[in-house]
Amino acid sequence: MKGEYYKTKESVKEYIKLAKDVNGSKLIERLEEVLPHNSDLLEIGSGPGTDWNILNKSYNVVGSDNSTEFLNHLTLENPDGEFLDLDAITLRTDKKFDGIYSNKVLHHLKDNELIDSIKRQSEILNPDGIMCHSFWKGKGSEIFKGLFVNYHNETSLNEKFKGFFKIISIESYKEFENDDSLLVIGKKITHYNNV
Repeated sequence: MKGEYYKTKESVKEYIKLAKDVNGSKLIERLEEVLPHNSDLLEIGSGPGTDWNILNKSYNVVGSDNSTEFLNHLTLENPDGEFLDLDAITLRTDKKFDGIYSNKVLHHLKDNELIDSIKRQSEILNPDGIMCHSFWKGKGSEIFKGLFVNYHNETSLNEKFKGFFKIISIESYKEFENDDSLLVIGKKITHYNNV
C-alpha cells in the first residue's frame, strides 16, 4: 500500500520546507562525469524540483512525479519545464532517454518493485544509457511518515541491477551521518540477438 504523505497539499508544503536546504549537487557532479551535457534525461520523483533545477542547467531534463500536488508545484514554479505523471515502477512513457536520475526515491519500492523498475528503466534508455540513483544505506525496511522505506547495501544493489546494467560505481556518502547513503551509477547492458 502506497503512503499518502506526498499526496496532500499540507504534506507537500511541509516537505518543501524541510528539504529546502537539501540538494543532489554532489550526486549530479558524479553523473556529469559519465553522461554528456545536453543529453536527454529523466528524473524520477522530482518532488519540490530542487535537483530538477540543477539538472536543467546541463541536460534536456524531463521531470516526473506520482504526486499531483508535486506536479502542480513543479509546473507552477517551472512553466517551461516538462513534467510527467509517472509511477517509479511502471514508468509508462513512450519517450526514450540517454540517462535516468533519482535522488532518494527508489528506496520507497519493495525489492520486487525495484527490480521491475530497473527492468523498465533499461527499456526506456537508449543504448549505452546511464542510470544514477541514490538510496539510504542500511538493512531491512521501515514505515516512516506512512511511507515504506527500503534500505540497501552495495551487495543488494549489485544483485538487483545486474543483468540490466553494468555498474560503473557504487559509493557511500554522507547525507546526514557518515556512510548513511549510497550512490549507484551504471550503464545499460544492450543485449544483441543473433539472427
